[in-house]
Amino acid sequence: MRIALVAVGKVKQPGLRQSLDDYLGRIRRYASVEELELKDAPARQLCERFERAIPARARTIALEVEGRMFDSPAFAQVLGDAELSGVHTLAFLIGGADGLPPEVSARANQRVSLSRLTLPHRLARLVLVEQLYRGFTIVRGEPYAH
Repeated sequence: MRIALVAVGKVKQPGLRQSLDDYLGRIRRYASVEELELKDAPARQLCERFERAIPARARTIALEVEGRMFDSPAFAQVLGDAELSGVHTLAFLIGGADGLPPEVSARANQRVSLSRLTLPHRLARLVLVEQLYRGFTIVRGEPYAH
């Protein structure tokens, strides 16, 4: 399976970038993963950028404050179900400071919330990749700090 992180903005802060790269490397043991960083723009242009960046036939999951919340085992089940059903690409969509354009969110296959708290998009990306790694270890029954 392939994981695509389609996100507004670049992560340049050294410590945050290092943590992201660490988890991305861990995830690559289980799936190919890529970050597609989009330059922020007005909503209409941003919609077009998301459309071009989302891989063809990807199952899309929009990160939204009002999305469905999961605990870690249930989130792992989302990953496991995607693998078992032959999903080629699972694309996670992360908005910028203003969130995702409503049109992008509405077209997503699923809307997920990492927290009822509003997280800066760069921090949301780090929380997401940690949970992806944790999810893969749960699916495979591997040890990881629970």
